[in-house]
Amino acid sequence: MLKIHDKFEEYLKDSYYIDWDNEQMIKTAQSFYVPRNEIETVKKSYEFVRDEIKHSWDIQDKRITVKATDVLREGVGICWAKSNLLAALLRANNIPSGICYQRLTLGDTPETGYCIHALNAVYLKSINRWIRLDARGNKQGIAAKMCIDKEMLAFPVREELGEIDYRIVYAEPSPLTMNVLEHSTDALFMYLHSLPDRL
Repeated sequence: MLKIHDKFEEYLKDSYYIDWDNEQMIKTAQSFYVPRNEIETVKKSYEFVRDEIKHSWDIQDKRITVKATDVLREGVGICWAKSNLLAALLRANNIPSGICYQRLTLGDTPETGYCIHALNAVYLKSINRWIRLDARGNKQGIAAKMCIDKEMLAFPVREELGEIDYRIVYAEPSPLTMNVLEHSTDALFMYLHSLPDRL
């Protein structure tokens, strides 16, 4: 079960990193809006971020994006940045959204090290609960999709390897992850050398 960390209204706010209250973000969000169908609106928004916004590592792109507007403008970002964009698009359509985290191994063993992975949670009024979505981006071995009844995230958490599934929904991204992005100039170098391994 997911637990929210903040007051419910915080999951709709425009903020520094989840900056949705601007013309371009609202226009983009409106293009995904399906009248009287929040689930389809969420699905379209999610699939756009998952499929059209490329993951920096997958395409070996050095650009750093941080705020939602950065990610939308550049069309690229790591999971921390992509989750800001998805939250912004959903909030622009008055759909509460937040950020969740997982601690994952960088490879298939603890010896490869760990990183913090970001994904989203969205509150669906029609089913009266939060669900998680992972817009990291699919590729060989990763097939995340939106599913109401069963989570289909990018990465299964393997507790036996020390991985952790933090089931808390935050209204704002972790200051730790945003600080790393803000102080980096090369996404690929950052990905290899600067990723925190704990919240």
